[in-house]
Amino acid sequence: MVPPTPVIRVSSPSICGRVLPYGESTPVAPRRPSAAVCPEGLFCVRAGSRQPRPETTCGRASSCGDARRGVDPGDDRPPLRDPERDPVGVGRTAVPTGAGSPPPGAPPLSRGASRAARNDHGVQPDEGLGPPGHPRFREDLLRPPRGLATLFMTEMWERFSYYGMRALLPLYLVAPGGLHLSAGTATAIYAVYVSLVYLLTLPGGWFADRVLGPRKTVAVAGLVIMLGHLCLALPAAASFYVGLGLVAIGSGLLKANISTMVGHLYNGPDDPRRDGGFTVFYIGINLGAFVAPLVIGTIGESVNWHLGFALAALGMALGLVQFLLGGRHLSARSSEVPTPLSPAEKASTLRKGLIWLAVAVVFYGVVGGTGHFTLNWALIPLTLLGLFVPILVISRIMRDKDLDSGERSKVSAYIWFFVAAAVFWMIYDQGGSTLSLFAEKSADNSVFGWEFPVSWYQSVNPVLIMALAPVFAWLWLWLNRRGKEPSTIVKFGSGLVLVGASFFLFLAPLSIAEGGHKAAAMWLVAVYFTQTVGELTLSPVGLSVTTKMAPAKYASQMMGVWFLAVTAGDSVTALLSNPAVGGINLDRMGFVALEAALAVVAGFAVFMYRKKVKAMMGDVR
Repeated sequence: MVPPTPVIRVSSPSICGRVLPYGESTPVAPRRPSAAVCPEGLFCVRAGSRQPRPETTCGRASSCGDARRGVDPGDDRPPLRDPERDPVGVGRTAVPTGAGSPPPGAPPLSRGASRAARNDHGVQPDEGLGPPGHPRFREDLLRPPRGLATLFMTEMWERFSYYGMRALLPLYLVAPGGLHLSAGTATAIYAVYVSLVYLLTLPGGWFADRVLGPRKTVAVAGLVIMLGHLCLALPAAASFYVGLGLVAIGSGLLKANISTMVGHLYNGPDDPRRDGGFTVFYIGINLGAFVAPLVIGTIGESVNWHLGFALAALGMALGLVQFLLGGRHLSARSSEVPTPLSPAEKASTLRKGLIWLAVAVVFYGVVGGTGHFTLNWALIPLTLLGLFVPILVISRIMRDKDLDSGERSKVSAYIWFFVAAAVFWMIYDQGGSTLSLFAEKSADNSVFGWEFPVSWYQSVNPVLIMALAPVFAWLWLWLNRRGKEPSTIVKFGSGLVLVGASFFLFLAPLSIAEGGHKAAAMWLVAVYFTQTVGELTLSPVGLSVTTKMAPAKYASQMMGVWFLAVTAGDSVTALLSNPAVGGINLDRMGFVALEAALAVVAGFAVFMYRKKVKAMMGDVR
């Protein structure tokens, strides 16, 4: 028979836990109605003090903890530390008795055993922030969690592989040494691929929440992406399309979860290091996106297309290895499955998935067996899926009877932002297809007589993002201090007007090309510059609006809805450019002017109806 664990009883409203700065506390045992029970080894400590008290009754400002070395004369281990506040490992980890901590009277843990105990219980040696009064507080504040370096490098290499391949994709599709397709078909394939990446973030998030957890899902995603790039490197059309599908699936899995893992490194949204951590992470994204076309694009265009795709696979492999080796520095929350499927749900999900898979196999088997299969049998259904899924998701949220009138009004207002964002991304993402194909055949891709690969244009946007993002952050803050910062609606409308202006600017090189001349490279750089300014005006605001206007029941899912705006916009592009459907040449002056006018009109419409939209937004500003 196991003897009962000695406890110290404290009266409510005390909590059994560890004292944190700012008068907070982290519960270790559940709160009880009239009395709390502290596990052995925890003493009553007043908030903000490191001095324990031997009393068994704690006052309102106290809680159970062990805040200094030598509380127990027989315990020569470092004091208990809070994993979210002590990144430098000054204290030891609180591990409940019987769950990995040594019994009373046992010798202190060795360094290796202590590290193992920390990892087993989800506490990392560098998470969180020490108390403000601690002499190393400033050092802690400036020092990011070690897990941030792991996620930074993983995302940088993943973006290196993604954007490197994306820079080559439309060029390879039309090249005589590639698949030698028409520009319309190449644009449709490119648009469907990009739309799928963002569409698959929804099942990617669900898979992590219900099946594997974010950490394992990201590892699987990296492997799938690497295999996809290897398939692209094979000189066969069938393996190429399989590779595109694998990269889209892996990117959807990874994109939905790696940002969540960055958030897990910090002690909630109020951690003062959190914004800085996401800024560093954002730099990793754009650093990978900037370097990729310069390396992968150059090798692909100048040496061999398939070698370029192989370099993308190598980049993802480096990111995956780095993620696995640095995994011990990540938060244990990233390994948890938040809402795991029950056995009945697993069986039902597996059964439904196999049924749909069987239907697809039988259908395409019949189409292929009768000799009727063409590429459009895959492109058109995927395009329609990208259009209908956003409509179905938003309609489902709107019909939910659990939403109150205020939440329903906010969702109605959000539809305005969603449609406007879809128009924005429809034009913006043509920077990788329509503009790239135009540059390949009609632009003078040289600077001061030095010629560069067409794929290098795709490095313009990320380098401008890294240069201009701090400027915009400072600008909004400067205007805010003077009470002149534009409202969310004005910023959103400005982004639409700017992306429309970029295509009005695109008319200049188009007219030069129609006159039989090569357009200067700086015309295209100016187009990308204008689009980037529009992105910095609209994209962060869109993310913020999404989180603010999301009903409580759909707080997590609404971020996926924001990504669906990209899916919808690119699906429209695919539908228009596909020769079997729209058959529109997207680099003709008339249609470019029409798209530009649509974006500008949408921007002014958002501005003119701002009062109505504000009323529907309720308390969101």
